[in-house]
Amino acid sequence: MKLRQWQKSSINLALTQYLNGNSHFLTLATPGAGKTLMASELADQLLKSNLIDLVICFSPSSIVSQDFSQSLQLRINERFDGLLGAKGHSLTYQNLQYLDENFWQLFHRHRVFVIFDEIHHCAGSSIDNANAWGEQIILNIQDKAKYTLALTGTPWRSDTAPIVLSKYLHPDSKISCDYIYGLSEAIKDKVCRVPQIVAIDNNNISVVDDDETKIFTSFKCLLSQSIIPYQEILENEKVIKYVISSAQVKLNAIRIKNSEAAGLIVASSVEHAKQIAALMNACFNEDAVVVTYKENEPTSIIQQFRHAKTKWIISVGMISEGTNIPRLQVCCHLTNIKTEMHFRQILGRILRITFSENQEAVMYMPAEPKLLEYAYRVKQDVPFEADVVKFEKMKSSADNDDGSEFSDQVTFDKVKKASSKTELVLSVFDKVINHQAFDETSSTVEEHFLTNSYEKVVNIYGRFKQESIALGLSELR
Repeated sequence: MKLRQWQKSSINLALTQYLNGNSHFLTLATPGAGKTLMASELADQLLKSNLIDLVICFSPSSIVSQDFSQSLQLRINERFDGLLGAKGHSLTYQNLQYLDENFWQLFHRHRVFVIFDEIHHCAGSSIDNANAWGEQIILNIQDKAKYTLALTGTPWRSDTAPIVLSKYLHPDSKISCDYIYGLSEAIKDKVCRVPQIVAIDNNNISVVDDDETKIFTSFKCLLSQSIIPYQEILENEKVIKYVISSAQVKLNAIRIKNSEAAGLIVASSVEHAKQIAALMNACFNEDAVVVTYKENEPTSIIQQFRHAKTKWIISVGMISEGTNIPRLQVCCHLTNIKTEMHFRQILGRILRITFSENQEAVMYMPAEPKLLEYAYRVKQDVPFEADVVKFEKMKSSADNDDGSEFSDQVTFDKVKKASSKTELVLSVFDKVINHQAFDETSSTVEEHFLTNSYEKVVNIYGRFKQESIALGLSELR
């Protein structure tokens, strides 16, 4: 495959720095730019130049680890299964804590090149402030690998902890990257699509609590009063239906030209994902693929969807970063994780340019203030004037072609909720879409392990059965 200009430039600069005595290189490239291919080509050149013996890659998920293994194998024409005779292995960061002394001896006996994908998951400038993955890197890799390459599309951490192996510029403490390829450059080079972010809002909201009714003119006003948590907006049946309805219309329009185009819905929890899937089936007659940490073979599900023609996939923490599904062009941000890192990674899933005729990339989300802040920052990254951020009001049916009329009022009924003091009831959207009746989803929602920080999104992978690591590389003497 022909390399893009930024990939060539990054590789050449990395080789120059390695030969000048620098063992570590950090590349920042916007999600969807092609970091995996760049890293594989660099590994190939290092092997052919007899500068290294082995290549080890660490990444944040099984699906990304598998993609790296395939990319390295195709580029280098050697096995990367970790068995005797292989040129290396591709592992997840979760494996770091389970590797034994036989594995770490490889770094003493061989010249090892280590690739860290999405390095921001590994924290620590020292053992004292390192997380579990960063600690293993500091102890076993930092001073022992021949060369290291760190890749990231979002070079910061939500907890503001230092990223392992990284240098910081003072006084603003920004990370020092050796090579930067941002969204602006990627759009100019036609490497990434121009994003469009659609914020769904409503200007006729009521909150009913006993004998009192409060009126709000936007989700922002509603959330500012702290009487309705954002999670309940996301779980409300009618909000889900409206957001997905808009996304469904856009995806159907794209599929007129790109028949394989697909949509991603990022949910807050497993129960939330099931609720969304049930609504899609009942309202739109769509059977969406659901992939969560509870599936037996989530990697296989994602791989099958990547090459299928199915329209929708609903994910909980499984397709947030690094996962390469080029046919994705529409996404719905329905997760309660509200960090900029996660927002950018979700958006990155639909930005990868393909050879298809239509190259639209559209994200739908509720008009939540923090998310809007991130959306306008994305707009600043677009290198020309573009209508990146749009607002869409939840419409009454009078606004539709069928001519029927009813109120567009949205009501949040705090009285009806049994398990909590607050429940959302929206009246606007149930008549916008003609759909069959179905049993209401239980209001009991599992504890949301994804709410506190982006770290938890990554660590859910640890709930999988521990992978069996057959590394026969330790037998290489």
